[in-house]
Amino acid sequence: MDFKDYQFSYSLYGEPTQPRILFLHGFMGSGTVFEPIISQLRDRFYCLTVDLPGHGKTRIIGSSECYTMENTASALIQLLNRLEFPPCFLVGYSMGGRLGLYLALHYPQYFPKVFLESTSPGLKTEKERKERREKDFGLARQLVTGNLELFLSHWYNQPLFNSLPQHPEFHQLLERRLQNDPIGLARSLTYLGTGSQPSLWDKLQDYPNPLLLMVGEFDPKFRAINKEIRDRAPAARLYIAEGCGHNIHFENPELFARAIARFFSESSN
Repeated sequence: MDFKDYQFSYSLYGEPTQPRILFLHGFMGSGTVFEPIISQLRDRFYCLTVDLPGHGKTRIIGSSECYTMENTASALIQLLNRLEFPPCFLVGYSMGGRLGLYLALHYPQYFPKVFLESTSPGLKTEKERKERREKDFGLARQLVTGNLELFLSHWYNQPLFNSLPQHPEFHQLLERRLQNDPIGLARSLTYLGTGSQPSLWDKLQDYPNPLLLMVGEFDPKFRAINKEIRDRAPAARLYIAEGCGHNIHFENPELFARAIARFFSESSN
């Protein structure tokens, strides 16, 4: 893919002389979801948020192949180079965490430390990937032909989001999600969904850099996945956030920001 196929929308916060962090949001989010976190970090870090393909104000001029993990990662590396941003730390949530893990494994020289929230290395077998692709394609069809509000209701009825509707600002989160373009979301699900991404499990044992995995106490599926990541990746650590589900940065932004600051401020020696 040509970098000209991507018109990335991004924002920079803080002082360029400070250590740098790239933030990658999850499905149906945008770079703005990290603003409550960055407000607590911008005096110590220089922060970059990017709207991923299909989300926010980023626009894709090229074909649907621009949405794949490999091509999105390559385009992000080109964006970082143009901004003279590397080396930098990386924070990724859910979909952005899967993409962040791909970036960390394929471009380790760019990211000396990586912080991943509620993420996965993908599915291990082709059978699992095929089943997940069929599910993702079905959801993508719902987005294109159906009602976004109904889709959101079904999406947040998944067990991993059980604690989220109790949050006092959950209604505002839903309102922001309704601003999304259903066609962009459908392309993201189709090409960057868990079923379409390459499995990263076999690369974990060779990853040398410090990796902090954060998962919520009330997210048993991703607790199990991330315990296995920790056991495979030599320099990985696991942090279980008490009282939280899948979306920790929304449910407890203060805890999330403190964990980021502590991890990225630690000496690597």
